[in-house]
Amino acid sequence: MKGPSSLNTAFGSIPNRLQLAGGWIDQPFVSRLNPCPPGAMVVVQIEPNFRPMDRSGLATGTRAVASRLWRGRPPNRPLDELVRKLYEAENKGKDEPSGSQDMVGLIYPGVNRLDYDYAANGGVFPAHIESLTSARHARWLETVLYLLPVEPRPLGYTPLGFKQLEPKWVARLGQTGMDCFDAIKKMNADELGASFNETMRCWEKLLPHVVAHPLIKIDLKAILRIYQRRFPGAMFSGCGGGYLIVVSEDPVPGAFKVKVRSKDTNHA
Repeated sequence: MKGPSSLNTAFGSIPNRLQLAGGWIDQPFVSRLNPCPPGAMVVVQIEPNFRPMDRSGLATGTRAVASRLWRGRPPNRPLDELVRKLYEAENKGKDEPSGSQDMVGLIYPGVNRLDYDYAANGGVFPAHIESLTSARHARWLETVLYLLPVEPRPLGYTPLGFKQLEPKWVARLGQTGMDCFDAIKKMNADELGASFNETMRCWEKLLPHVVAHPLIKIDLKAILRIYQRRFPGAMFSGCGGGYLIVVSEDPVPGAFKVKVRSKDTNHA
């Protein structure tokens, strides 16, 4: 069996990241409509012990930029400074910039709640970051999170063709990140799953093309409902498919587990 050094050679040392409940609140065009800021989302840094599918919501594009920018290992600088540097490198010249949660998830170890308020930093960067970096919480999360490969989002696809950005639904979306983080702190699988399910309700309402689009040939909604009925909760890793992230205290057929990186090893 190949050891960690072999995996580092194959996949690199920069971590991967999972987006959990509250995604899209990091985009200013969403957060500016929140009637009760801040709204929150949760990102989790995971070990790069597998190669994620591209176009599947695991920030592979941002990770590739980070690898080129820092030659495989971020410098020993303040984490917020690294986030801003990576954000600038990733989004230079883009009309539709990636949200800063991609960068935070790759730079900050552990489980992180990102609080977004349009009045702070124009909603581009979090107004506040709350972190859980204990091994206890990391190991618990590893026991209840499963990733089920579904399908990368199609080439040419965009989730932004149709928007229904109602403030009350933006507020509900922002609350899911708060609920998700609290559930992880309490190590409560049922509440964690509920935050996933509520996130998907918000996504379907605010940006319907996230789960249904002419270019998406599989029935993402049907897949989602099957797993939400059988397990405490499920959500997609990003828009257009990717992975289904399932919360379960029992094995999920066909799915695999991830390893949470609870300490900053990028600068070791």
